[in-house]
Order: sequence, then C-alpha cells, then structure tokens
Amino acid sequence: MRSIVIVSLAALVVGIIAGLGAWLFRSLIAFFQNLLFLGDFSFAFDPTAFIAESPWGPGIILVPAVVAGFVAWLVKTFAPEAKGHGVPEVMDAIHYNEGRIRPQVVVVKALASALSIGSGGSAGREGPIIQIGAAMGSNLAQIIRLPVGQRLTLVAAGAGAGIAAAFNAPLGGLVFAIELMLL
Repeated sequence: MRSIVIVSLAALVVGIIAGLGAWLFRSLIAFFQNLLFLGDFSFAFDPTAFIAESPWGPGIILVPAVVAGFVAWLVKTFAPEAKGHGVPEVMDAIHYNEGRIRPQVVVVKALASALSIGSGGSAGREGPIIQIGAAMGSNLAQIIRLPVGQRLTLVAAGAGAGIAAAFNAPLGGLVFAIELMLL
C-alpha cells in the first residue's frame, strides 16, 4: 500500500514538472526564433504578427545551417541518446535500459530541439516534450530509488504528461502512456 502512495505522489510531481517543462520548452522555441531571426531577446511569439526585415539581411539564409551544425555537435558531445524524434528513444529506454534515462538528456534535448525548431528546422515539438517528460520521470525514480517496475511507471507517466501538455489532452496522454509506453 505504501509503495502505491509513493508512486502516485511521484507521478503527480512528474506531471507537474513535465507540464512546466513543456511550457519552458515552448518559451525557448519562441526565444530562439526571436533571437535568431529578429535579433530580439523576447519570449513572446505571435505567428500572425508582421515581421520586419531581418537584421541579418541576406545572411539569414545561413541561420538554419549554422544552428544545425551546432545542434549536431551539442547532441553528439553531451547526450547522444537525445538524438532522434523522442518517442522511439523513450521506448528503447523502457524496453532495453530498465527505464534509465540520464539527466543530461533533459537539458540537451530541450536546448537542441528548441534551437532546431526555433531556427526553422523541420521538427515537431511533441517528440521532444515526450522525451523530456519521460527523462524527468526516470530521473525522479532514480533519485528516490524506486524499483524497476515503478521506474517504468514514472517514465510512462512523464511521457504521458508530455503528450497531455503538447496537445492539451490529458486523456490522450493517459492512453498514450498505457498503450505505447507500457504495453
């Protein structure tokens, strides 16, 4: 009975942290987009607003290529498992690594993906949010030393919280966590 309470409280904490992480991730995307294309230090983003000419002039075309090179170096150097879409990497951690995801993955995945998306890269924000949430669940489970089965539950809870935050669909996150992560 005691372990159910501990896992439930930990899942609640993971859900809150993953939701905040998703908000921060979206803010980082807006920040990098404003910085890289407008030279503006701002977290505000309005996709319908008129955008004046870039301060970089014709050099703006180099922004995505330069950022892509930096992102590749960042991921390869600090957390190679942060590469890819996010969902397959989480499933791999669940099925082949007992749900262990290194803490660096949260930071590297968030920065690399936000830079990539903010610079015009052809990536979506859902996969990274799922991997960030799952990594938060894994790290909390490792910190409080939960057994493997409960760690997997928290990884799935973090991934589900990421889906819920990305799509504003809490029931979708629940179904995703159970169907794709735990079965």
